[in-house]
Amino acid sequence: MPKQVDHRGRREAIARALWRVVAQQGVSRLTMRVVAQEAGISLGQLQHYFASRAAMLAFAMDFASEQTSLRIHQGLKEYGDSPHPREVLRLTLAEMLPLHADARATSRMSAAYVLEALHDEAVHEQARQGLLQGRSLVEELVRQAVDDGHIGPGHDPATEANLLLALTGFTPLIELNVIEPEDALRAIDLHLDRLFAGGRERRAQ
Repeated sequence: MPKQVDHRGRREAIARALWRVVAQQGVSRLTMRVVAQEAGISLGQLQHYFASRAAMLAFAMDFASEQTSLRIHQGLKEYGDSPHPREVLRLTLAEMLPLHADARATSRMSAAYVLEALHDEAVHEQARQGLLQGRSLVEELVRQAVDDGHIGPGHDPATEANLLLALTGFTPLIELNVIEPEDALRAIDLHLDRLFAGGRERRAQ
């Protein structure tokens, strides 16, 4: 019987090898040949799965997003079937920061992808659509929290989503040791406390 090849698994292994190249050597070293070496396969084998550097990068970015979503989903399990929207937003923001090895890898992958998008129209559109989708999810979380009374009235969901996502700008400060991870989390908690304060007061009345 012919041996079954796990093509999805091979692609994921290549994506993880790409993450390691970005994390350890930087974007400038991100070539198909270097990724193939890191993955322990030949360049020809890699090209069997990805016809171009852009295609490889796009898959690696999609896989990074999937892994981030999976970590968020797993983390929310400890809050039960109906986690408070504050916990959902905090965990989402925390997982977008380089606070542990997996998040650090996907965060650096995202940075490499943005740099690539600035000079490749196809990559630019895919990256833009991914960011639009992510931002839309955050805005919907805020909008639902306002509707449910967790966040007080008068908050514009679009603006609040922008402010929340701006907190992910702590990434370079953490990576370059300007601030400690605890400082970023403290700022996130303070912002969320202020955002949800009106909702708590409203429910208490």
